[in-house]
Order: sequence, then structure tokens, then C-alpha cells
Amino acid sequence: MSLRTTVDFLLYDWLDAPALQARERFADHSRETFDAVLDTCERIAREKYAPFNRLVDTEEPRFDGEKVILPQATHEARRAYSESGLLGAAQDYELGGMQLPYTVEAAANSFFAAASVSIGSNLLTSGNANLLMAHGTPAQQQVFAHNEFNGRWAGTMCLSEPQAGSSLSDVATRAVPDADGDGGGGGGDAWQQDPLGPRYRLTGNKMWISSGDHELTENIVHLVLAKIPGPYGKLVPGTRGISLFIVPKRLVDAQGQLTGVRNDVALAGLNHKLGWRGTTNTLLNFGEGRYPVEGRAGAIGYLVGQPGEGLRCMFHMMNEARIAIGMAATMLGLAGYHASLDYAKNRPQGRLLGKAGKDASAPQVRLIEHADIKRMLLAQKSYGEGALALNLYCARLVDEQHTGTSPDADEARLLLEVLTPIAKSWPSEWCLEANSLAIQIHGGYGYTRDFPVEQYWRDNRLNMIHEGTHGIQALDLLGRKVLMENGRGLQLLAARINATVEQAIQQPALAAHANALAQALQQVGAATKAAWATGEPTEALANAVPYMQAFGHTVLAWVWLDVALATLRADAAQAAPASVGRLGAARYFFHYELPKIGAWLNVVRTRDDTCASLPEDAF
Repeated sequence: MSLRTTVDFLLYDWLDAPALQARERFADHSRETFDAVLDTCERIAREKYAPFNRLVDTEEPRFDGEKVILPQATHEARRAYSESGLLGAAQDYELGGMQLPYTVEAAANSFFAAASVSIGSNLLTSGNANLLMAHGTPAQQQVFAHNEFNGRWAGTMCLSEPQAGSSLSDVATRAVPDADGDGGGGGGDAWQQDPLGPRYRLTGNKMWISSGDHELTENIVHLVLAKIPGPYGKLVPGTRGISLFIVPKRLVDAQGQLTGVRNDVALAGLNHKLGWRGTTNTLLNFGEGRYPVEGRAGAIGYLVGQPGEGLRCMFHMMNEARIAIGMAATMLGLAGYHASLDYAKNRPQGRLLGKAGKDASAPQVRLIEHADIKRMLLAQKSYGEGALALNLYCARLVDEQHTGTSPDADEARLLLEVLTPIAKSWPSEWCLEANSLAIQIHGGYGYTRDFPVEQYWRDNRLNMIHEGTHGIQALDLLGRKVLMENGRGLQLLAARINATVEQAIQQPALAAHANALAQALQQVGAATKAAWATGEPTEALANAVPYMQAFGHTVLAWVWLDVALATLRADAAQAAPASVGRLGAARYFFHYELPKIGAWLNVVRTRDDTCASLPEDAF
């Protein structure tokens, strides 16, 4: 079963994406327009991305002292993507957009991630521009966001620093008013009157910045977190003092034209990574004086929103990025699955064991005829296709949040709060495991660069780290998301799970699965209460990752059960191979995966302190 077959089923048979056209914003769309977008993206991914996936892995970005060098194939792929209109597909017609549902946009982008996840950084650019459309001034939207949507410029997000990775409260980049700049007024309060926003000078270092420097576009729009010093020049401790700034690589005027002045943003070095090598990853120095502006050091930046609200604004982009990372992990898992499936169907290896033993004179059988190979393929299928369904479900919630009725939109918002840590972290962990199984199916050949599966694993290993590490996602889930608004998000999710259980229990083929899911949900609820029974965060959160693993497996079991119901509606006879495959993957997940949650939840429920209490010198 091809990726497109799976995408079509999930979009049209499960999520009923064409129903969105009943909403005013999507009224011009239909199944035909959705298919046309998917066809275009599938073709570009096949022609411009997939053939060069190995090339961008072996020809890493390099710096010649003046500029970053990338393969020509990367330039051509980026140009094809930009010309397709996908960068601004969800935007208004007046902005050159298609007013495309995010559900369809997410599905369309999946083809690029499967073909070559590290070519370009288009989702960073879209996320950057979307943030500015939500929090920027009209001038910032017109000059910066619109030029990102049209493909003229690219965008980044600059959060981490060498000394502050996940701990953003320790950000040390400073932003002071550019009171000495001419700003058309020669000092004074002219810095506040700049048409692009209050103008500051930034100094500091930002680490792990994807696409932080390149020549793919004429300009790069950096969104930078920095602190505005308080009285006596001291930085405000914690996250309260963090503000957000637009810092373009090249300065522009109020009409969006390049002024010919390079901003004081310098590439300090390229990071050489295990995988995801097609995208530059950089250390950037802001305001070190290498490119002085008006004769002075300090990178020019324009304030977005209000001082001290930078993290709130940035989370608009970070949540999008986390869902996108979940989708990237998913597609790498599915790419490995399809590669190992093809290998298993064609590679002769060994003979089956009969009652009389093996017949050495008989022809070898193909790998896929061995039960353990089927186990590893089913595991990959259940992880990858289940994660794809989850991410598309979250995309559908985004559409509901933006275009649904007020009560439905609010419910979608809260469900997204609870599900986003799972949408990011679950595929990052389990689709990485899928890649490991794909290598295993290839045997020794999988451990070589002669086959693509080792690259998929290397590329995917990043996803448990960036955009919020695995542990941080777990702390966010158990420490904040399931508790917020008096637990209403968790209650809404439980209601949806129970609704699926009630439907499935009426189907003989699914009744056992429905009962297992109901029990799992009960266990998760009980463990959540037990974890917080003492009210001590250190006790409750010591086993946040096992909690997230169990929570994620329960969510995926629900997704698979709901997909199985849709499969029966579409093919009551269960005759089509695709239907047999989906029901088989659901059965695998309930028989082999869901039972794992007991061990995970046990340490949560008992607030086991084995890890937390071990003294440092005992390691």
C-alpha cells in the first residue's frame, strides 16, 4: 500500500476533509482541488527531493569564509517548493494564498518529509511568517511575513544559546534601544518611531539555529529571543524579561527593499551533525561588530509585540514547529518502513522450519515469509501509519480552532494543548524505533550506506532532541497540560476516546480492542491522580517520561481503533488488501503495544523514586 493510498484514506474516509468546504473560508475548495495540491506536492517531492536525499547527506553545507555553500539540488528543490505556493497556502487570497485547510497542507507537506527531510527549511519559514501574522504590526506583516510567504525570503527561530539550551530563562542575549541610530531623527525617541517597529541593538550568541545562514534566498528573517535590561543594566531573571525581535540578515526599508546594508549578524560556525545534514545548522553571533551598522556594533532588531511577551509570541511558532517535527519523524519512519518492506519482498533468505526440519534442497523463501520479519514490518506500519493519523488529526483540530463555532474552536484549542506533546514526542520515539527495525530487516546491508535505512535512522535521531526534548515534553504533559483549566483538556480527550469505545464495542471484530482501550484509559486517569496525590512536583514528575509513553500509547490505541471503525465503514467485507493491512496493524498495536503501559504506569502510580533518589556518586 503506497503512502498516497494511506494519506487519501485518512483525509477522505477518516477525517472527512471535504466537509471543510462547507465553511466560508474553504468554500472554493473540493476533493478535486485537494487532490490537485497533493498531486503537485507528490510530483515535486518525487522529482526534486527524493533523488537527492543521499547527495545532501554526503555533501554537507560548507562555509568558504564568505558564504555557505549548498548543493545545486537544494537550490532547485527550494525554488520548486516556493513556486508551488505551499509556503503561503493557508493564507488569504489577498496575500497570494490558497486558503487551504491546514489538514490538507500538512498532508501535502508529508511527501517532502518522506522524500528528503533535510532539503530546505520551508516549515520554519512558514511558521516564522505565521507568527508575525498573529503578533506583528501591519508593517511587519507586509514587509517580512509577506516576503516569506512568496518565497523571496526565508525565516528562522533563534532561541537556544551555548549556555542555555532548553533552559530559556537563562537566555543572555541583550537588546537595548537604538537611541543613537539616525532613525530619521538622530537619536532621542526616534528608535520608537521606526516604521518597522521599535528599533533595538542586539548582542549575544544563538546556538543550533537551523537554516541560520545560506544563499537560498536574498534575505533571512531571524526571530530572536532576547532580554531588555532593567534598571542599572541588569537582565531580568527568568522568562518574564524575554522579548521577541525581528533581526533580518540584510537590512530593508519600509517597502521591503534591501538597503544594501548587511546587519551585524555573523556566522560563527556550522555544526556537523549525525543526520539531517542537508539543512545548515549554525552558531550565530549577534552584534559582535563584524558587520557594523552606522559605524557601530550591534544587530538591528525590531520588537514584536510588547516587551517581556516574547516567549508567549514564540510559542505560537513553537507549537506549529512541534507538530511539524512529529510529522517529520513520522515520515522518516514510513520511509524506512516502505524501504524495508520492498527489501523483505525481494530478498531470498533461509527456509521455513517444518515438522521434519528444514529442507536444504528447497529454494530459499523471501524474508517477508518469516513470522519475525512480519512482526517487525507490522510494528513499523503500526507506528508510522498511526503517527500519521495522529498528526493529521491534530491538523484537523487546528482547522477547527480557526474556523469552527466558538464552543468547538475552544474545545479544539484545549485538545491541541493536551495532544501537542504527544504529536511531537510519540513519533519521535517510536518512528525512530521503526527505523531501527528497518535496519534490522536489511541485516548487515542495513548497516551500510548502500541502502537508505541507516540515513533515515540518523535523520530521525534528532527529533527527540530539538523543539523541546523528550523529557521537556513529558514535564509539559504531566506537569501542565493534563492539569490546565482544572483538567478539562484531559476530560475532553477522555470523552472522545470513550465515544470511540462505545462505537467500537458494537463491532464484533473490534469489541475486544474497545474493552482494552477503556481499561487503558482508566489506568491513565488513575495514574495521573496518584502521581499528584501528595501535591509534590518533584515526586509527581520524577517519572514523567514513562507517563508520557503510556499516555501516548493510549492515544495511539484510540487513533487506531477509530481508524479501524472507518475501515469497516468503507469496506464492511474487509476484503481489500489495504483494509486487511489497516485492521492487522490495529490488531498488532492492541496485542503487542498497548499492554506495555502497565509497567510504565506502575512507577508513575507509586511515585517510584529509584532514579530520583540515587546519589550522584553512585553512578
